[in-house]
Amino acid sequence: MRLLASGKVRELYEVDGERLLMVASDRISAYDVVLPTAIPDKGAVLTALSGWWFGRLAAAQPHHLVSAVAGVPEEFRGRAMLVRRLSMLPVECVARGYLAGSAVAEYAETGGVCGVQLEAGLRDGDRLSEPIFTPATKAAAGEHDENVAFDRVVAAVGGELAEGLRDRTLAIYAEAAAVAERSRILLADTKFEFGTDSGGALVLGDEVLTPDSSRFWPAEEWRPGGAQPSYDKQFVRDWLTHESGWDRRPPAPQLPDDVVTATRRRYVQAYEQLTGLRFADWSEVS
Repeated sequence: MRLLASGKVRELYEVDGERLLMVASDRISAYDVVLPTAIPDKGAVLTALSGWWFGRLAAAQPHHLVSAVAGVPEEFRGRAMLVRRLSMLPVECVARGYLAGSAVAEYAETGGVCGVQLEAGLRDGDRLSEPIFTPATKAAAGEHDENVAFDRVVAAVGGELAEGLRDRTLAIYAEAAAVAERSRILLADTKFEFGTDSGGALVLGDEVLTPDSSRFWPAEEWRPGGAQPSYDKQFVRDWLTHESGWDRRPPAPQLPDDVVTATRRRYVQAYEQLTGLRFADWSEVS
């Protein structure tokens, strides 16, 4: 297979004219920098959880996943997905149900996020009155994604497609948030990527609803007013911000063993708590 692209976490290979192989590594990035320390089993968790969500959510249809087992070469088994080839759109489609992350600073400065005005008096971690669509540009390697208003999406892809992106993003988020809450997890926010197929239909691509692309919070520990405990890579971001002394410029520091172990545990716990399945069983099947 021909290697088409290598990103911060994934490699993309050409299988044939209609299909690609998307391989998830154990690499982890933070602040748009790939860290020198891998998280064991991270690629397998991303693959297993994406596959579970693709098959679970009605709003996710249509999507690009063909198979996470059949047709996957042995060397990549367990951490790769055979997917349909799409023309990917230049928009990061973010849905937020809670105020968190970069949205906190933007809200403090403007009273809204990506041009969407929010109610006054919100704290870090507060639930929004309704989920909002807060798109971002797809930055080139080494650069930062930029939060943008909806009219920038319209300018990039056209009004009809922009509305489709917004509606699908919010529909998938709403369905996924309800599923997660039944597992005692709050889906604070998440990012989707979409493309179009040869017939022009809007298709969900990339990974979906993983600890890399989402903020998952344990519902019983939710306490608005500050940063929340999480089942995602926020744990790594917190160590980098508060303990490493790193200035967010390459190269990034090595992660200590205890941070690696705790991060792996959070990724696996997210998979097991959401799906009700044992991660070890996925590893054996794949």
